[in-house]
Amino acid sequence: MDLKKEIIQIAKNAKAARGYLANLAASEKNRILKEMAGNLRDKKAQILKANKKDIALARASKLPSAFIDRLALDEKGIEAMASGILEVIKLDDPIGKEIKSWQVPSGLRIHKVRVPLGVIAIIYEARPNVTADCIGLTFKSGNSVILRGGSEALNSNIAIFEAINEAAKRNDLPDGVINIITTKDRRAIDVLLKLNDYIDVVIPRGGEGLIKKVVKLSRIPVIKHYKGICHVFVDGYADLNMAETICFNAKVERPGVCNAMESMLVHRDVAVRFLPGMLKKFKEAQVEIRGCALTQKIGKDGIKKATDKDYRTEYSDLILAVKVVDSFDEAVDHINEYGSHHSDSIVTDNENNAKEFLKRVDSACVYVNASTRFTDGNQFGMGAEIGISTDKLHARGPMGLEELTSYKYIVYGNGQIRK
Repeated sequence: MDLKKEIIQIAKNAKAARGYLANLAASEKNRILKEMAGNLRDKKAQILKANKKDIALARASKLPSAFIDRLALDEKGIEAMASGILEVIKLDDPIGKEIKSWQVPSGLRIHKVRVPLGVIAIIYEARPNVTADCIGLTFKSGNSVILRGGSEALNSNIAIFEAINEAAKRNDLPDGVINIITTKDRRAIDVLLKLNDYIDVVIPRGGEGLIKKVVKLSRIPVIKHYKGICHVFVDGYADLNMAETICFNAKVERPGVCNAMESMLVHRDVAVRFLPGMLKKFKEAQVEIRGCALTQKIGKDGIKKATDKDYRTEYSDLILAVKVVDSFDEAVDHINEYGSHHSDSIVTDNENNAKEFLKRVDSACVYVNASTRFTDGNQFGMGAEIGISTDKLHARGPMGLEELTSYKYIVYGNGQIRK
């Protein structure tokens, strides 16, 4: 079978299976999900062996360390995947849930209820855990899924998929319920994105280049975020010890992910007290600082001059842009202009500034006195996440079960006709 026919057949199978899933009882879905999680644990050795192959190939190809960090799995990572699926089991099944109901003057009784989106294609890059997270969430929310991971993680993705799919086969689920495209041929994405007769939504997860390609080529609605240019603003009223802890965590804890801080803004009133110690701590952690003129003056040696481009860049690495701002308003304006509307935080003890920041910063997730690293479906109590959206239509921020549903209107009458 040629590539195009193979991809079309996968999509047809997925569409055929969606009706089965939409009508599967919550208790059945939860029972099967539990088996899927168990299989991940049982197949731990095979998954780790496959992941070692991917890491070896990545190192041989001299891929960046941040990329390899996202690719790497260990026993803790596999346990996290299994635990994520078990957390999804605990969540309420959204399918069939009534959002609201009302009666109109004609006597019709109208109920707005949640339904699955249908068939979801997920195109992603280096993170193998996405394979398990997406299967768990799409299955619980009654959607068929087509997975197309990056070629660099292919061995890991296949091993994870096969472990989970064993549980699907054991329970006689239709072939199209969960699907993975295993070819490394990049044309597979081009074919997939044209199949709007079979696929309802595409969710790309990865770098800006991948996401822009998907948006450009897709005939199917796309839910996405382009960049994770996240800020922490250290206000003039900040607890500076708290600010130091939050900023360090937001940048250093895992710099390669989309919710890591890329720019740090500091109010002029606290810059001289805050920056020397903070910059020293960053330098000790091998963070390269690119700062404004005042940041360079305060930090002295080893700080590169920040350009306009630096403030618009998602580094996904141990590189940080720093700017001293003259006012609260300047900080908010900078974030709305240079940020990607992903996740932004203020550190402050001023209640009014906190409220104004929450109201005026136009981002999917806005924090007061907390690290941007919490923008994550698991951390938000969603069990796992299908991705993060900076769109404003349908879904925004971390996407869990409810974000994988639409709704329909169920209308009861007793003979009404419209006159």
